[in-house]
Amino acid sequence: MLKIFFSGIGGSGVSAIAGFMAARGHSVSGSDRIFDRNPDHPLLKVLKAGGISIVPQNGSGIDASLDLAVFSTAVEDGLPEGVRARDLGIPVKTRPDYLSEIVSAFRSVAVAGTSGKSTTAGMLAFLMQKLDMAPNYIGGGRVKQFRSDRNIGNWLAGQSDHLIMEACESDGTLINYKPQYSIISNLSLDHNPVEQTAGMFETLARNTKETVIVNNDDRNLDLCKFEDPILFSILTTSDFQARDINYHPFHTTFRVQGIHFRLSLPGQYNLYNAVSCITLLCAIGVPLRDIARVLPEFSGIERRFDVHLNNAKHLVIDDYAHNPHKIEALMTSTERIRGRICYIFQPHGYGPTRLMKKGYIETFTKHLRPADHLVLLPIYYAGGTARQDISSEDLLRGIVAAGKSAEALHERSSLLDRLREWDNYVVFGARDETLADLAREIAKRLD
Repeated sequence: MLKIFFSGIGGSGVSAIAGFMAARGHSVSGSDRIFDRNPDHPLLKVLKAGGISIVPQNGSGIDASLDLAVFSTAVEDGLPEGVRARDLGIPVKTRPDYLSEIVSAFRSVAVAGTSGKSTTAGMLAFLMQKLDMAPNYIGGGRVKQFRSDRNIGNWLAGQSDHLIMEACESDGTLINYKPQYSIISNLSLDHNPVEQTAGMFETLARNTKETVIVNNDDRNLDLCKFEDPILFSILTTSDFQARDINYHPFHTTFRVQGIHFRLSLPGQYNLYNAVSCITLLCAIGVPLRDIARVLPEFSGIERRFDVHLNNAKHLVIDDYAHNPHKIEALMTSTERIRGRICYIFQPHGYGPTRLMKKGYIETFTKHLRPADHLVLLPIYYAGGTARQDISSEDLLRGIVAAGKSAEALHERSSLLDRLREWDNYVVFGARDETLADLAREIAKRLD
């Protein structure tokens, strides 16, 4: 048994590893400045229920008895915990470095792509669980059906040697993973330039020991050189192509190799996620009919098209969409359901907003219909040393200049006082869990 300390344990990636290791019998403790600021944070209660000790982020949790200290990449090097761990000679690893070690200890499936990783990885883990394959899972998204009072839904500790994990390109460390299988689902601008991310995906594919599964419809992936991948698709001919597709407001039906499937999630983007999972499961020997039997049971990931209100007059949806590609997919799905939507978007950081400013403006300009309206909230700031040289107003100017209806609000409360101006609301943005609370409050007041 190891004694492990996690600094930045409130983050989605770190909390998943911490919960996973605690469930496998290790002694786990950790800290996060978000818990220092908010001792009543709901995640804090769940981590403690899972046997994880939480201490202030001031170095007090670091002592010589630790076997390892794991740090979120969002935690600055000069903080007391890092200094104390190094002074005591405790081995120190970053979250992605430690995750790469875990990946190497299992027959792992790395799920990569600039959009859809969380849903695809969570869906695959859920399907394998329903198929009695006893998988392990470490994800960034919270699978609704994995939630309990001890698990926020982003990990699963099974009895098999299969591990499903997200291979995130944000910090470039996915090139260190050496999985048995990889899914590479799409490529667009997000954390890094497209060409840079393409190089990472190529490296991940080379490091994959057995099978690489690639979306044959994504032309940006043509930038990558893959050796003998298995291809999946919707629009083009491939090894596993979805056909006879019927998109409904809240589900999709389709066929793969003549077998009928029902997916209890809407939109083309979720169909891609499902077909990639079907392809992977077939590659490891699961019959299509068995997959079709359990696929309808998957109810999704938290904050991915979460419907908080849907009646004859009102619709309120909460979503994690935060880059132009994800936002386009979200808006394409919602515009099929209702007219005259008020979209509420919170950019998820100064660096990402700076990188994707042009893409944001182009996406909203393209998809905001004449009757739609966009509300931009202030850029989310979780602390640290980020350069604060851009604001939501910089996005607003470009969107309004294109003739679209939009505004920037500094206080959410001012929006809550005006809810009767619109019947349909879509709240979206990454990292900030209070966006889900905002969607719930809107739904409560409209209902």
